[in-house]
Amino acid sequence: MSTDTPIVTDNSETDSGDSAAKVNWLAEFRGLALMLLAVLAFHSFIAKPFYIPSASMVPNLLVGDRLVVSKYPYGWSWASASFHLLPRSETRIWADTPEYGDIVIPVHPDRDEDYIKRVVARPGDRFEVRKGQIILNGQPVKQEMEPPLRIPIDANMPCDFGYDMENGAPFDYKVTLPDGRIACEPPIQRETMPNGASYLIIDHNTQSSDDFAEITIPEGHVFVMGDNRDHSADGRDFSGNGLSGPIPLENIGGRAEFITFSLDGSTSWNPISWWTSLRGGRAWTTLRPAIAEGADQE
Repeated sequence: MSTDTPIVTDNSETDSGDSAAKVNWLAEFRGLALMLLAVLAFHSFIAKPFYIPSASMVPNLLVGDRLVVSKYPYGWSWASASFHLLPRSETRIWADTPEYGDIVIPVHPDRDEDYIKRVVARPGDRFEVRKGQIILNGQPVKQEMEPPLRIPIDANMPCDFGYDMENGAPFDYKVTLPDGRIACEPPIQRETMPNGASYLIIDHNTQSSDDFAEITIPEGHVFVMGDNRDHSADGRDFSGNGLSGPIPLENIGGRAEFITFSLDGSTSWNPISWWTSLRGGRAWTTLRPAIAEGADQE
């Protein structure tokens, strides 16, 4: 009677060492570099994820929203490249112009910082803001009051709308719901552009940015504003933090398309919080403006 035993050869240890020695590290690094280049190319030419760190686009974008920005709708320029690796240039490839109401990613005129704003004037337009209302080519842009929009209060959205100088107290838009929860209900308006693009804005305070003297938008430029009109460093703001007037089209790095997911600010090291901090109902929300019925879209 015989017992089967594993066959061990004299060179088994040598074979293991040879296998380790045969790893082609150059090929490994080349593969990794090619993968990184492919991701960089995709982010620069096709689409890239962004996140929202400020309240300048409330109520349509909340702090903590993650979204996808497409890079190709207006062609490609130095602003399209991820991490702003290219030098600034006026060159654009397959250039196109944003439409009224598009949410775009303009780069600051002096710093490599991405902003997110809405296009409210196009090349050749006469643009003015009077008492918070946009005047476009001599015609007031339509604004209508809407029912208050309920925004859940959380760590990322504390319902902070600044200080009411007239009443000597912070603006208080907090309401208590029947179930005892507290929500934020700021006053809401619907703005409708000449092409029918329609979206919600908040303009709750009287301040200097409510008036902007008429200018003509130069060729190759657009004017952008935040939807949270009293809390936006946009084209009306010449302080250095804002965008200081019309934005060259080559400074626009893409168009916001949709929200992928949104976080309420309670995320921690605990993996359970990665799920509990997700805001319900925001994933896959489109960021393209609605088009009013019967609007002329030419």
